[in-house]
Amino acid sequence: MASRRLASTFLRSSFRRSVIKSPFSVPKSPSPSTAARRPSPYGYLLSRAAEYATSAAAASPPAPPAPAKKDGGKGKITDEFTGAGAIGQVCQVIGAVVDVRFDEGLPPILTALEVQDHSIRLVLEVAQHLGENVVRTIAMDGTEGLVRGQRVLNTGSPITVPVGRATLGRIVNVIGEPIDERGEIKTDHYLPIHREAPAFVEQATEQQILVTGIKGVLDGKYDDLPEQSFYMVGGIEEVIAKAEKIAKESAS
Repeated sequence: MASRRLASTFLRSSFRRSVIKSPFSVPKSPSPSTAARRPSPYGYLLSRAAEYATSAAAASPPAPPAPAKKDGGKGKITDEFTGAGAIGQVCQVIGAVVDVRFDEGLPPILTALEVQDHSIRLVLEVAQHLGENVVRTIAMDGTEGLVRGQRVLNTGSPITVPVGRATLGRIVNVIGEPIDERGEIKTDHYLPIHREAPAFVEQATEQQILVTGIKGVLDGKYDDLPEQSFYMVGGIEEVIAKAEKIAKESAS
């Protein structure tokens, strides 16, 4: 735009100078052949200005595309109440206590967090809000190798464990992973480890025998006991009394 204004100003001044006549000069009538051969300065300057504007427009590079917005590693929040999907960063590690900072999507207390890009699956449970978007958590496993700045995912839910018939006879850790080397627990039923107790009307009041299937070892005397003693049920005192009675009868 500035180059076009400069070119138009230059053309106007040149045209005015060519038109203005000096009072001391005697005008000469140009011959027809000379006027025909001499090019018009106005047309020459106009063509030069057009050529300059065209070349300048062709030489100017196109505008670069707008850079795509980045989320800065904050994650995509899928639940505004729990902040599920938010990404935080570890800001302090003291043994099993880990402090995590969230720019947005602050998790509620007892929410499970998972450390990203770690050698093992490390779950953190929110125990306290420290203010300034920082939460204090308790690690459910060892924190060896955990460093400041490491990314932490807000799961938006508490720690859950599998329940139901598929878990009978199985051994799981606090985050519901099987540790008995018997494979994965295949079930669709999970419950949080922190849940309200059942109402009083839902609790059973009648007395009944609870079969635990636990086999007790009683002072090394189990070698002399008959096989039936391993399947006794009842309180631990009753089991010990029955086992001692059977041992005495077997010895006599």
